[in-house]
Amino acid sequence: MISHTFISVILASSLACVVTSVGIYIISQHEQWGRRYSAYFMSFAAGVLIAVSFVHIIPTSFQMNSVAPVFLLVGFMAVYLTNRFLNLYLCHKYASADYAVGLIPALGIGFHSFIDGVIYAVTFNVSVFTGVLAAIGMIFHEFPEGIVTFVLLERGGVSRKKAVLYAFVVAALSTPLGTLVSYPFISSISQSILGLLLGLSAGALVYVGASHLLPAVENENKKYSVLALAAGMSVAIVIIISKG
Repeated sequence: MISHTFISVILASSLACVVTSVGIYIISQHEQWGRRYSAYFMSFAAGVLIAVSFVHIIPTSFQMNSVAPVFLLVGFMAVYLTNRFLNLYLCHKYASADYAVGLIPALGIGFHSFIDGVIYAVTFNVSVFTGVLAAIGMIFHEFPEGIVTFVLLERGGVSRKKAVLYAFVVAALSTPLGTLVSYPFISSISQSILGLLLGLSAGALVYVGASHLLPAVENENKKYSVLALAAGMSVAIVIIISKG
């Protein structure tokens, strides 16, 4: 019998896939609109992810396992070092090739999206409430991620039609794939180990919110992006308080 947790995880990761696909479609068909508003989606998503991580997910992981703070640091540094490796070594190695500005960064986004799917599996196995909180922020950041992936591929010399297809596979389809691959293992582990994985997930979420989304928002320099950030934090905190 299929569990409610599995259904929730699949629905969340599938919704993330759909939202990413919407971002890809909009930037391929309505480029000006996509560029104008993507920063606000990133700001809102960053606010939700940062607030949810510090107010709910991190404390929960600490309660589940006393070693979780170490895994929080490991999760943050693992995502950081992965991004550094892709940027410094692969992109530098292929600096003279068109795909250095297209395919290589897109593969990095694909890896990140795959990890998103794993995070869905971890957080929903802790509780549906924890999973939903994480999903709110993650799903909102999928929209600009689809836009960014398409733009990178097109700048790398990939044709518009192929850029749409590749962006869908790399940025959208990889999220439910990550969920499907990881769920059978994560659903069968103890609560103590799940607490460690939740710490890892929290580290990754903090990195995505604070070190990935916020700098991108600052580069966009949109007038009301701070309000969108505050709105994201406020939504997350209100949901957490109302649940408590």
